[in-house]
Amino acid sequence: MRSLSGDLLLQRLGDQPADKLHKRLYNAIRTSILDGSLPPSSRLPASRDLAQELSVSRNTVLTVYEQLLAEGYVLSRQGSGTFVAETVPDSYLSTTSQPMSERGEQRRVELSKRGATLLHHASASPKQWGAFIPGVPDVNAFPHQIFSKIQARISRRPAPQRLTYSNQGGSPELQHALVDYLRVARSVRCSPEQILITEGIHQAIDLVTRMLCNPGDNAWIEEPGYWGIRNILRINDVNICPCEVDEAGMVPAEQNAGAPRVIFVTPSHQYPLGSVMSLARRQRLLALARHAGSWIVEDDYDSEFRFSGQPIPALQGLEADAPVIYIGTFSKTLYPALRLGYMVLPKPLMNEFKIAHAELYRGGHLLIQAALAQFIQEGHYTAHIRRMRLLYAKRRAFLTALIEQHLGKQALSEFNSNAGLHLILNLPNDTDDVAIASAASARGVLVRALSRYYMQPSARRGLLMGFACVPEEQMAAAFSVLLECIHSQKS
Repeated sequence: MRSLSGDLLLQRLGDQPADKLHKRLYNAIRTSILDGSLPPSSRLPASRDLAQELSVSRNTVLTVYEQLLAEGYVLSRQGSGTFVAETVPDSYLSTTSQPMSERGEQRRVELSKRGATLLHHASASPKQWGAFIPGVPDVNAFPHQIFSKIQARISRRPAPQRLTYSNQGGSPELQHALVDYLRVARSVRCSPEQILITEGIHQAIDLVTRMLCNPGDNAWIEEPGYWGIRNILRINDVNICPCEVDEAGMVPAEQNAGAPRVIFVTPSHQYPLGSVMSLARRQRLLALARHAGSWIVEDDYDSEFRFSGQPIPALQGLEADAPVIYIGTFSKTLYPALRLGYMVLPKPLMNEFKIAHAELYRGGHLLIQAALAQFIQEGHYTAHIRRMRLLYAKRRAFLTALIEQHLGKQALSEFNSNAGLHLILNLPNDTDDVAIASAASARGVLVRALSRYYMQPSARRGLLMGFACVPEEQMAAAFSVLLECIHSQKS
């Protein structure tokens, strides 16, 4: 079997002008070192191995290695082999490297208008772990050992159908497991055939938008709302109609400009404010959708984490055959890098959506899906959620106490539903919450500015503070840093 460097040198050897074999091999190796194809400290093949790979005599390779060693391109370590030197002779670098002005300027990249708009509105944080990053669970508390044992058991002799492409909307085992779980936990009405496994909520929203919306169609979203939805709608040329959120959830907009094709809502725990959609508002929204021929997309992103009161049933199960596409994710309950979510599709949409999903995204991860199905069926999933509810409730209470102690009760959002993985820290309307979040991030404290979640200009200012992944013993120090950033901005 040839090595990667052997393949490289064989190709470079053929590119050399006609000359004696050892000179061609010398030039091939030297050029590869100078242009970085053979990086510093990388090990060259043993002379015997390289000679065999290149079909040349070993003496030819030894001659070339000795010349490169004498000129300082490589180093020989007794008993270890031949390695590219950390630095190569400057005199040779000057003959091969050219300044940018001599090579010509880099080609100017021209993005599409949609691509440029997406980048202009990009909001994903480069840092995704630490105090007080919103929406991230405590990934250290996940029972990795249990899940790994299940994965290992399934992976010993996997069935061929688990190792190829998926065009049935995901693992049948996971589809069946989710039907039972969602019926009990969220009052969702569905059959296994209605479930489509996705790589998270973003993919689900993208699929909905591509399949149901034409360019220029109207989509209602919550104001404020999740920035990820806005970006997906923008890149699909959908007209975004922000609808105000109050203590009862989304306030349906006037339809003077045309009925919405899709309506995106987070009724069980509005993101980011935290209000819960009232029963009257839910019924009104369902009636409106039926009358206008619209589809409601219910994002149930963190409904498992309610720390007091009764669980709030999903909008999807409120009426039979509701015009609701229910989407959920394992990113909040397990860990984000798992990249698994799901859709519960109305029966008229399920076949078309599964075909489109297979065409656009080529579903996979069937072994992990099968492991997750067993994880759910054996009771580990609900047990993990119960443990996390207790843990997150303590952390939420600790952070709430810190805020009340240092900033007063008025600093806590009025939409306090005692649920989710973050809370809102209110700030005066003349505060620059973006500047505070930026200053805190520079000092290692990760919060998000509430004003960034509004599409239209808003006087409301605040900070989203996640508490799920922050141990209580780390909260006080991180909160002190945040307080300094807040007070510095005021002064």
